[in-house]
Amino acid sequence: METVLETKRLILRGWQDSDAASLFKYARDERIGPAAGWLPHESVGYSRAVIRTIFNKKEVYAICLKGGGNEPIGSIGLTLKGTKERPLEKGEAELGYWVGVPYWGKGIAPEAVMELLRRGFEDLSLNRIYCCYFEGNEKSKRVQEKCGFKFLTINEKTYISMLKETRKEYVNVMSAYDWSQHGY
Repeated sequence: METVLETKRLILRGWQDSDAASLFKYARDERIGPAAGWLPHESVGYSRAVIRTIFNKKEVYAICLKGGGNEPIGSIGLTLKGTKERPLEKGEAELGYWVGVPYWGKGIAPEAVMELLRRGFEDLSLNRIYCCYFEGNEKSKRVQEKCGFKFLTINEKTYISMLKETRKEYVNVMSAYDWSQHGY
């Protein structure tokens, strides 16, 4: 059974092939993908392929506004399995998110992030959740500050294969203990 999460204003649900046109509508904007380390979407077909591969994982959700016709306006997810380049220990995850430009500055990203933190710590019993942003992505930095992440380290030269470039990456973290102490 698919997990559906709700907040005051949002529904977080799994991605579906039928979401491809909505995903393309927002993910083609050049202000979103490159700031997060991925290329703007080129077509509805490309967006459908992303849904079938990258978004077709446990704990990856379409962000939808309640009363918004179930249209995705962004994406959020927890990566539960690390890679050689981004190792994760048991009980750890990395959180990633983006929201379409028309919804910037409305508190949508922090609201979605807080629900995924709740999910990670309370439902999945994670010990630690990491969240990163690239130098210059002040919007993502601000979301992480609002949500209580603490600075951990800087990766001076993170290679972004999709963009074929190297950037400075800031790594932040929240522990289950921090989560429990702040009464989120």
